[in-house]
Amino acid sequence: MIEFILAFLVLLTVVTIMSIGVIRGRPPIAGSCGGLNSLGVEGGCEICGGDASRCKQPND
Repeated sequence: MIEFILAFLVLLTVVTIMSIGVIRGRPPIAGSCGGLNSLGVEGGCEICGGDASRCKQPND
């Protein structure tokens, strides 16, 4: 039973720390469509379809 309580407290702590980051206005974690291309992986991004102009638009 103590393991469940400790696991819950750890998860609660992580969520609290993450919410403080959101409240303070830190930018969310974001990737880039060029990430795989810089590693030499062929193909376009599933999100933007290889259109670089769509990658640069901010998501609201």
